[in-house]
Amino acid sequence: MPNRGSAPAILLRESYRDDGKNRKRTLANLSDWPLARVEQLRAVLRGETLAGARGTRSLPHGHVLTALGIARQIDLQALLPRCAPQRRRDLALAMIISHVLDPSAKLATARMLDSGTACNSLNEMLGLGHVAAKDLYTTLDWLEREQLFIEATLARGKLKNGALLLYDVTSVYLQGRCCELAHKGYSRDHRRDHPQLVVGLLCSAEGCPVAVEGNTADPATLQSQIEKIKQRVRFAAGGEI
Repeated sequence: MPNRGSAPAILLRESYRDDGKNRKRTLANLSDWPLARVEQLRAVLRGETLAGARGTRSLPHGHVLTALGIARQIDLQALLPRCAPQRRRDLALAMIISHVLDPSAKLATARMLDSGTACNSLNEMLGLGHVAAKDLYTTLDWLEREQLFIEATLARGKLKNGALLLYDVTSVYLQGRCCELAHKGYSRDHRRDHPQLVVGLLCSAEGCPVAVEGNTADPATLQSQIEKIKQRVRFAAGGEI
């Protein structure tokens, strides 16, 4: 803008309609800005992409913070053997939190947890860095080997003498062919075209899971859980169940 005898003023202005008339108003005086910065602003207002421009991605965080807070409040990681590497324990926790927030297949979970493709702040909160699908499968194998320890720890904390146990079963259908326990049969999901796996869950009276068993039929899971109570839970709880 011409400024009489002084140097031209650089103003940020906008046009607007008022009572059917076009009017203008000044939003800011940019006369003290370096010319290069003014040109950058002009390019941005035109919708141009600036060379070398960088942005910081903001990831959803509130639900992650809530889930992690609850996990730490109930000391969830205390169920995991402390002799394992911390990263393996963190991956196990991340898989549990991810399943609560957005249940997905392990390949999709790996993409959600990896630092390069993360869809929330869980990776950053746990410091996981690069996460591959094989990391999750390895963690699952480790959890299976440690199932006895985890169930015994749950029993010691949740079951007392004369405790009431709740038991229920459900079924899931599988797409693969490598699970020895899965066979075709009755499907609660109405998918008789796929092999099924029946899962039995044993809970305390408060609804806290203390043991899980997989098999091909409801009676088989029940018998397995009865044996588990006799051999593991009774000893862990220090009395009769």
